[in-house]
Amino acid sequence: MNIRANILLRVYLAFGLIVLFAFAVFLRLGQVQYVQGKKWKAMADSLSTRYVNVEATRGNIYSNDGSLLATSIPEYELRMDMFAGGIAEDKVFNEKVDSLGYKLSQLFQDKTAKEYARYLRKGRQDSARYLLIHRKVGYADLKTIRTFPLYNIGKFSGGLIAVQQNKRILPFQALAARTIGYKNENVKNGVGLEGAYKEYINGETGKRLMQRIAGGVYIPVNEEAEVAPKDGADIISTIDVNMQDLAQSALEKQLIKSQADHGTVILMEVATGEIRAVANFSKVEEGVYKEKFNYAIAGNQDPGSTFKLASYMALLEDKLIDTNTMIGTGYYQIPGKLITDSHPKIETVTAKKAFETSSNAAIAKLINMHYGSDPMKFTDHLYDWQLNKKMDLQIPGEAMPVVKNPKTNKSWNKNMTLPQMAYGYEMMLTPLKMLSLYNAVANNGKMVAPIFVKEIRRLGNPIEQFKARVINDKICSDVTLSKIKKMLEGVVTEGSGKQIVYNPLYAIAGKTGTAQVADANKGYKGKKQYQASFVGYFPADKPKYSLIVVINDPKGAYYGATVSGPVFREIADRIYASDMQMYNDVPTRLVGNTGTPPTKAGQSKATQKVYKAFGFKPLFASKSEYYNIIDTSAGTIFQENNERKGVMPNVAGMGLKDALYLLGNAGLKTKVNGSGKVVSQSIIAGTKVGKGLGVQIELN
Repeated sequence: MNIRANILLRVYLAFGLIVLFAFAVFLRLGQVQYVQGKKWKAMADSLSTRYVNVEATRGNIYSNDGSLLATSIPEYELRMDMFAGGIAEDKVFNEKVDSLGYKLSQLFQDKTAKEYARYLRKGRQDSARYLLIHRKVGYADLKTIRTFPLYNIGKFSGGLIAVQQNKRILPFQALAARTIGYKNENVKNGVGLEGAYKEYINGETGKRLMQRIAGGVYIPVNEEAEVAPKDGADIISTIDVNMQDLAQSALEKQLIKSQADHGTVILMEVATGEIRAVANFSKVEEGVYKEKFNYAIAGNQDPGSTFKLASYMALLEDKLIDTNTMIGTGYYQIPGKLITDSHPKIETVTAKKAFETSSNAAIAKLINMHYGSDPMKFTDHLYDWQLNKKMDLQIPGEAMPVVKNPKTNKSWNKNMTLPQMAYGYEMMLTPLKMLSLYNAVANNGKMVAPIFVKEIRRLGNPIEQFKARVINDKICSDVTLSKIKKMLEGVVTEGSGKQIVYNPLYAIAGKTGTAQVADANKGYKGKKQYQASFVGYFPADKPKYSLIVVINDPKGAYYGATVSGPVFREIADRIYASDMQMYNDVPTRLVGNTGTPPTKAGQSKATQKVYKAFGFKPLFASKSEYYNIIDTSAGTIFQENNERKGVMPNVAGMGLKDALYLLGNAGLKTKVNGSGKVVSQSIIAGTKVGKGLGVQIELN
């Protein structure tokens, strides 16, 4: 084949391939256009527009007395579309941009007016459609900004884009902060009430249509949500703001004084199980304490002597002892350990006295002596009271209690475990768990699970209400309850709580507790650390509140009475003093002059109304509209003051208002000196007077 034919063959082959390729392209275009057109159009739309979630306004959390504990406020990020419809023309933009810069500078005070104007012009020059103006703008400021030049052209026309974000605030700041909790996007399970009731509080997110513009930025198609978010429901907690403030203040003061590591206070209403206050403080630096961990529900430790309540209750319920059973104190030797009282004193006392003075040796011996051959009989009581189970609290984080028994626990020591359990060791219980046991005693044997939330409301209407769940209808017989109550009262009147907790005005029942606790790093082998506690209820005759105070690792004094007792006493005293229902049976004592309090002379109806409001019953000598008062040795007399035409009235003892009224009715012109009540008048009462006559009155 010659060269020419070879070249032509190659040309034809190349041309044929080009034609074939072109045909394939057209075929593919047709397929894309007509066969797959809908699919690709939908994809194109999805790339240029999309729906994004619009966060709902989260519900509020209220205290038991209606105070706002947590709420959401709107906060805005301001953006600007530099080519919105109303400012697309350069003339409109250039005329107002300097004025807008001036207004923004005045409001935010972070840039000068010229800097703002320059920034806006630069954004215009760069064809910015989503220019950041300012972050964290409040609603009140947003309303003002909408009136600024350019932005006041129209809601969408002026280019202002306000992206709403909800900010969570606590009006009382640190008050009950750990109980209220928080929501954190990086934490799967929220903390406190915020975490436990997030399904209610968070509400339902809405949807907003966003459009993609140059640079991959999405801007709202309009400022209205396509699907409006549904605001969250409100939570009504059981916390009382005043009691919470009192608990935190008293605890923090004692923690600083004793230089302790951490502490907790829990106040519960006896009958309802509602938690009125819960405070948790951890030491962050010398003299500074903050809420970092909820020790009340998660602080599992040996309860110490406060657990003796359960030990004595088991003994009394099984009729193994009575309150007058005699037992030795001071020391008790078991294989491998000498159990010693905090202030060893070898003597023989009643079981009641041993409880009141918190003898470790006495209760260890009693429990070992009566249950040593059958430990399960003792631990069965603890399990019947469900001390080994969680209480299924309304907030997350409750620690699992540890209460041993000889069948299931490999660590059970046949010589040491039972007697040490008797006074609160070899077990792990939270402060709230211990409080629930004491609350059951105060509640005539009914043990209830504490609650933190009493109601959920949406738009002011209740949608769910909560009552305390009964754990045990009757933890022991009434006979045992009666004896245990007397023993708890004896701790305060005769025993370890007498010097600190006792108050002669009302009865307190409770128990001190001092326990050696393990160091987090070295266990019991390191430096000795103690936990001081006091738990009880008040008033003892008609219990309304139960209260526990636990302070960990105090420096210096570490006994429950001296460290936790003052906190208990301060909280109980303040609550008792502020609750009239607690002392409505206190007899009235009249001291000093018990006569009717002195008043100014004047209108009798007004005076009678005031006396009636205060519960006084004065006797008026007449039904005259006005009266005068005369002090005598027999008390205060109310004398009739009848007005007679042309006669000078007696205004002595009256206030200025009443005196001027009577003198004016008599036609007199009055001159006044001083203030207070009338002490003298220039014309003697009863003197005949004419209209227009002048009279001077002195007030003091």
